Amino acid sequence: MSRRLAVLIMAASIGGCGWAYAQDTNPGSGTFVVTVIPGGTMFFTDHNGRPGFTNYDLGGSGTYNINRFIGVEGEVGGSLGISQDLRFAVVTRSQKTPNMLTYSGNVVISYPVRRSFSPYATGGVGGLSLFERAELGVNSSETFFTGNVGGGVTWYAPNGRWGLRGDYRFFALASKDNAPDFVGPDSRYAHRIYGAVAINAVR
Repeated sequence: MSRRLAVLIMAASIGGCGWAYAQDTNPGSGTFVVTVIPGGTMFFTDHNGRPGFTNYDLGGSGTYNINRFIGVEGEVGGSLGISQDLRFAVVTRSQKTPNMLTYSGNVVISYPVRRSFSPYATGGVGGLSLFERAELGVNSSETFFTGNVGGGVTWYAPNGRWGLRGDYRFFALASKDNAPDFVGPDSRYAHRIYGAVAINAVR
């Protein structure tokens, strides 16, 4: 009787472990997730007569998950200028905005609430390079120190190898005395939203 009971308990334990693994498709400890960002938008707010503007955003990141809840992320993004109406004080002009490059190192704190959904909060520091656009008085490339905070949610497919990610970030650009007039010497702020594909490279 006791032998039969032991066999039943062992079978239930093995089945339970397999069920739990199947239920949990979120990346765990030691996994590396690559995020491909095919499209997003980055919106800069206006400030002291300098115009607010919107750029098209794309890029990618790599996240190493130390455990199920904490990861470290390196991200590089391109913010492509687009033609739009820019309001300078009381004058509005139609111009193409400068291209930009963003790069940052972030800490990602996740909280898996279901087997495939993982909301997260994130923050970090990095830089933003503003490329030359003489029409707007940006006569050479300029680099600004940045900080960012935000969050989002990642959904993983049942096989755990890929998923979809939606992300929001608030960016602050540090003030810079010799900044082009288009940006101004004061701190500037931006909001970024993107949709992306997440690929679990180590499973």
